[in-house]
Amino acid sequence: MKKILLFFLFFILLGSGTQKGDAFDVGEWLKFRIHYGVINAGYATLETQEAIRNNKKVFHVIGKGHTTGMSRFFFRVEDVYESYFDKITGNPYQFVRKIDEGGYTKNQEGFFNQESNKILVKDYKGKTEKTISIPNNTQDIVSTFYYLRNYPNVETMKVGESIAIDMFFDDDTTKFKLKFLGRENINTKFGTVSTMIFRPLVQSGRIFKEEESLTVWISDDANKIPIRIKASLVVGSIKADLDGFKGLKHPFLVKAKP
Repeated sequence: MKKILLFFLFFILLGSGTQKGDAFDVGEWLKFRIHYGVINAGYATLETQEAIRNNKKVFHVIGKGHTTGMSRFFFRVEDVYESYFDKITGNPYQFVRKIDEGGYTKNQEGFFNQESNKILVKDYKGKTEKTISIPNNTQDIVSTFYYLRNYPNVETMKVGESIAIDMFFDDDTTKFKLKFLGRENINTKFGTVSTMIFRPLVQSGRIFKEEESLTVWISDDANKIPIRIKASLVVGSIKADLDGFKGLKHPFLVKAKP
C-alpha cells in the first residue's frame, strides 16, 4: 500500500504544432484527491506561475503532494516538486525536489544546459554536486507532464500508438512512454467528461514496471488535464480523481452535469 500511494503522488506530480503553452497558461491550478475505496489517502496540487530565467519569462510550476488521515498515520508524505521551463520549446531550465516520504528526505536542484546536453545536480542534503550528460530535449518530472499536454497531433493518435520522451529523475534518464488506448466518457464530480485513455510504459526496473496495471484518463478537450488515474490491485483498486481546478486556459467541457 505504501508503494502504491507514493507512486500515485509521484505520477500526479509528473502525470499528458510546437510547444507554445496552448493547453495551459499562468494561473492554472489543479487539485487531485487520492483514495483507496472510501478512504482519503492524500491530495496533490499543481500550480502554474511565471518566473524569469535567462532574462526571459518562463513557466514556473509548483507541484505539492501529501498524505492525509489514516494514510498519514502509517506513511507520512510531504513532497514539493518545481520546474522552470521555456514557454516556447517546453524545455526545462531548472527543477527543485524537496521530499519527505516516511522519513526518507531529499533536497535537490537541477540546472539544465540544453545546448551542451548536460545537467548540474546540487544535493543540499548530501552537500554534493555533479554534472550529468543527458539526451537532447530531456524533461524533468514536472515539465514532462506539461510537455505532453502540448504534444503535437495528440488528438489524432490511433489506438496502440505511443508518445515517447526522455525524462530525468533520480540522477538518471529514462525513456517515458504513454500508449494511447482509446476514448471513454467517465462520470466525475463535475459531470460526465469525455476523455482520452493512456497507459504509461517505461523501462523495466525504473520507477514503473511495464506489467503494472495503471490507466490514465486525460480530458479530451483543449486543456488536456488528468481526470482520473487508476491502478488495479489484487484486492480492489486505488485511484486519483480531479478534485478542483482554477484558471484553465480553455473551457472545461462537460457532457452532462451531475
